[in-house]
Amino acid sequence: MDFSFDEDQEALADSARRFLMTELTPELLRELWETESGRSEPLWAQLAAQGMTAVSVPEEQGGLAMSAAEWALLAQTWGYFGGADTLMDTAFVTVAMLARLPASDWRDTLLAQIAAGNARVALGHPVNPHVADAHVAHVLLCERDGELHRVAPSACTRKAVQSIDPSRRIFELQWTPGPSTRIATAAEAAPILDAALDHGAFAVAAQLLGLTQRVLDAAIDYTSQRKQFGKPIGGYQAVKHLLADVAIRYEFARPVVYRAACALATDDPQRALYVSHAKLAALEAAQLAARNAIQVHGAMGYTWELDLQIFVKRIWALAGNWGDATFHRERVASTLIDAHTPIGPARTFELE
Repeated sequence: MDFSFDEDQEALADSARRFLMTELTPELLRELWETESGRSEPLWAQLAAQGMTAVSVPEEQGGLAMSAAEWALLAQTWGYFGGADTLMDTAFVTVAMLARLPASDWRDTLLAQIAAGNARVALGHPVNPHVADAHVAHVLLCERDGELHRVAPSACTRKAVQSIDPSRRIFELQWTPGPSTRIATAAEAAPILDAALDHGAFAVAAQLLGLTQRVLDAAIDYTSQRKQFGKPIGGYQAVKHLLADVAIRYEFARPVVYRAACALATDDPQRALYVSHAKLAALEAAQLAARNAIQVHGAMGYTWELDLQIFVKRIWALAGNWGDATFHRERVASTLIDAHTPIGPARTFELE
């Protein structure tokens, strides 16, 4: 199999990159920290106008009917610019969940609203102890006792939970399940929740790739300007090694994330393995990037004034989202060892 991005996919990502470079700036992120919601309605409307909320929605509901392959680049770009809104959960994870539900008026209406940018969706999943962006959601899809429920925001009681990342707004929810809220029984919900986990973990992995590149770029820029003994510190071998280690880890993680995108796009039976591998590889690269970038910045790396801390905190916050490293290591181990899955280069793709 030849898995590479075509011109249309590259153009879509490039368009998103140019848009976010102008609109999703560190200055805007800092401004939103001081607001009650931490979210920008004008930016959300612009994202919808750019078609980013419609990427995965079927054409019948006004979407572009694209796959996870497109999200590999889009989510990476979203991560690079520190996006913290509910775009991934709404436009990617929720759409994947809705695609596995029977057609109905409410489902098709919600898909159309997502495509048009008229609905944000917050997700309550067993692997996530807290619900992100519940305060701005129009609909909540939450698990309770294995069942899947559609809950109105007005029917929930929210308690805000502080995050290390000021851009991330997470909540503990209290709500009462019932027949009127249930949209899938435990048996019906199991594959839907599995799909949500795989899509959510993949989206985090792709964002971590973008964050790794952003932090590495910030470190390279700083080391080329900061001088010691009349010479840029980037010229010293020890500093070069720190940044080279990050670049190498990033290059090793990138194809792993892209392979997971392919597994999701084709609904590969082993997609859980590929997604967990992607989350682990991207997280290791991002955490190394955060650690080494702070080190080359010195004490300044921790300060509020530098933009670096915006992206480092985002990496730390995403580390446990949609499953932490321990959770995904166990998934990989159970798939490979317990199931005796054949592995090796020849098994990465089916050879034709």
